[in-house]
Amino acid sequence: MNTSSIEAGPLAAAAAEPAARPAAGGGRPAGNRRQARRNTLIGWSFILPNFLGFLAFTLIPVIAAFGLAFMHWNSFSTPRWVGLENFRTMFASETFWIALRNTVVYTIGHVPLTLALALGLALLVNRKLKGIGLFRVAIFFPYITSLVAVAVVWNMLFNPESGPINQFLMWIGISDPPGWTSSTTWAMPAVIITSVWRDMGYYMVLYLAGLQAIPRELYEAAEVDGASAWQRFWNVTLPGLRPTTFFVVVMLTVASFKVFDLIVVMTEGGPGRSTTVLSQLIYREGILQGEFGYSSAISLVLFLLVLGVTVVQFRIQQRRER
Repeated sequence: MNTSSIEAGPLAAAAAEPAARPAAGGGRPAGNRRQARRNTLIGWSFILPNFLGFLAFTLIPVIAAFGLAFMHWNSFSTPRWVGLENFRTMFASETFWIALRNTVVYTIGHVPLTLALALGLALLVNRKLKGIGLFRVAIFFPYITSLVAVAVVWNMLFNPESGPINQFLMWIGISDPPGWTSSTTWAMPAVIITSVWRDMGYYMVLYLAGLQAIPRELYEAAEVDGASAWQRFWNVTLPGLRPTTFFVVVMLTVASFKVFDLIVVMTEGGPGRSTTVLSQLIYREGILQGEFGYSSAISLVLFLLVLGVTVVQFRIQQRRER
């Protein structure tokens, strides 16, 4: 046997491999190409209905709204190009600035409170206890409850005269409890409390999934090193939940800027304009007043605001991951 050919065997095979690939590829021509094309068509058939719905009911209306922002149109006349007039009217409107301020206040109150309570609840129910599933369902239940029912019940609870919340506050010695939804000062906190109560169950589920994805070995290693419960939470749990927290913050921020239905049912933007937000202003100017150009201009500003905040959040997350 030729020893030189044995020693060069693997090298020769490796050198010959690239030359063999085209031959193998050429051996599966027509049949495999048809199979690949068939798989591609099957994939498109799955996503096409959703894509057509997104195209018809989201993308095209959004693009049309951007165009209407520079026009005057009341749905009965032909759209007329007015340039930046809608934006000048908007920036000169006191109602717009009040709605913008209320939207920011709602977001600042809603996001951190919901995030903190959702994380706390997830830590509490992330235990192997008998009947823990019942508590998880009870906490999640408000999220799937009718929003109108939630708003009506909380309006009853916040009733300044006969509501149980003020009855309790007077019972513990507070002689002048808040007026809640009838007060320009306390209406927005009342809406934020209701919104946090409704949403925290959903984000608790997300945090619960994140907690159960953290490897148990990390906690065991920390316990061996003598780490306290707080040190394990700070050095193991929070870093392990960083992707979940980023997702929750982005989703909460976007949802907070778009809040509409809860405020309409609870306060209708009042008393006065104390709880009027941008989404409600868009609805009022567009649907009720018929000023679709002006409402589209407000929509464009809201879109850019949400886009800007989301981009900043992504940039911050990218810096933390470096």
